[in-house]
Amino acid sequence: MRSSNPVFSRRGFSRDNGYAGFNAPQAGAPAAGTNPYAQGTAPNPYATNPYAPTGAPAPARTGAMTIDDVVTRTAMTLGTVVLGAALAWALLPVDEANLNKSYGIAIGAAIIAFVLSLVQSFKRKPVPALILAYAAFEGVFLGVISSAVSTYIGPGVVMQAVLGTMCVFAGVLLVYKMRWIRVTRRFYGFVMAAAMGFLLLMVVNLLFAAFGGGDGLGFRSGGLGILFGVIGIILGACFLALDFKQVEDGIAYGAPREESWLAAFGLTMTLVWIYLEMLRLLSILSGDD
Repeated sequence: MRSSNPVFSRRGFSRDNGYAGFNAPQAGAPAAGTNPYAQGTAPNPYATNPYAPTGAPAPARTGAMTIDDVVTRTAMTLGTVVLGAALAWALLPVDEANLNKSYGIAIGAAIIAFVLSLVQSFKRKPVPALILAYAAFEGVFLGVISSAVSTYIGPGVVMQAVLGTMCVFAGVLLVYKMRWIRVTRRFYGFVMAAAMGFLLLMVVNLLFAAFGGGDGLGFRSGGLGILFGVIGIILGACFLALDFKQVEDGIAYGAPREESWLAAFGLTMTLVWIYLEMLRLLSILSGDD
């Protein structure tokens, strides 16, 4: 399955390069013959038994991924992000005497986190050490950025961004569970196309800012900054829906338990994306007051 992360694609729960489960029902067991984890042409022992009593559950697969596995790995990964952020906030001050040094460390940590995420994306199997290392360095970056925003823009902005991210997560989960949104191939293609366009505009804006000075094309401040901040959060919410679909398909198809690390990896990257966009949007709104 392709990635639900807006930066790059990674290997997911399917043994091929498609998006597992897009042609399967969004709820319940997958249709017969579509399980990417079935061995060859052998019958799938984990499919619903047509001879079992009505309503009898399918037998559990030993070593298969469960929602508890995903929750546990996600908690570990996000906990590492929070720990890294807390340590960076405490140990890397952003006062005028140390601002450049702290920013330099934060940028270095962000680059390392990006490289680690790329390495994981090209691995055939999830590597927990790589994922946790990514989370730690990402946390350092977030800690310095959050500390700077709290110091120079407003102490309440960071907490508002955290609460906003939690609300987006809860809202998307509710909408997904209520089946008010259906993740299909068309939805996936639209979201990926929108994300690529969004990232391209951000890169162009960054280049104009680097070589022309100021805020480039103005996508990071003022009215345009607010608009693109909202778009960024909406895209993050769409990627959360893709992440939830990824988890649901992995459980339905009997993905190996180790794949829960990939689910945690994707959810963490998406939540970091939403938090950064939320932080930027609130910073712009606070600056306009």
